[in-house]
Amino acid sequence: MASTGPEADAVRAAFREAAAAKGHAVENARRATDGLEAAFAAGTLERTPVLDAMLADLAVALDAPDDGGRLGGKSADAARRITGAIGRELDNA
Repeated sequence: MASTGPEADAVRAAFREAAAAKGHAVENARRATDGLEAAFAAGTLERTPVLDAMLADLAVALDAPDDGGRLGGKSADAARRITGAIGRELDNA
């Protein structure tokens, strides 16, 4: 059963807003995911197996080099696609 209430709705909206913000898709996805993880930890949203799988896929796309190298286009494309899918799945969380 999906989490209900204004706090859950606010987390969903904040995730979608962060994921769609202007800027690099990888950085946006990191910010969006941080808020989502905090909501899971606080019990505001329920973590589902589907979301776990999507977040694991997203983690691979967000694994950028730490040496200050340029974030790749493939990572950005994957981040956009996966965050979009997570945004849709959040209605079930």
